[in-house]
Amino acid sequence: MNKTARTKSDGTKTARYAILIAAFLAPAAAGAQDFPNTLNMSCAEATALVNSQGAVTLSTGPNVFNRYVKDEAYCSGGQQTRPQWVQTKDQAQCPVGNTCVDPSNEGGGR
Repeated sequence: MNKTARTKSDGTKTARYAILIAAFLAPAAAGAQDFPNTLNMSCAEATALVNSQGAVTLSTGPNVFNRYVKDEAYCSGGQQTRPQWVQTKDQAQCPVGNTCVDPSNEGGGR
């Protein structure tokens, strides 16, 4: 095998590995963007989304997200709701809905 053929073959292998790596990383990058972002919504839109869905995971910034609920019916047994405020495109503190909390872990760590 001459030097040119070997270099071309090595380049093809490298390109195949790059495509394979990109294929594995693409879903992870896309997954981070799947949640509606409150920074792109008005307060009324974010609140309406929580109320219409009952429970929804919202992004509130880069790599920051949480599950917001309309009421305790969307929490696990024994959990209670706590009001939550998030930043939206038109308000610094929008009362978007609630999060579910375990009362026995109130004030504790995760």
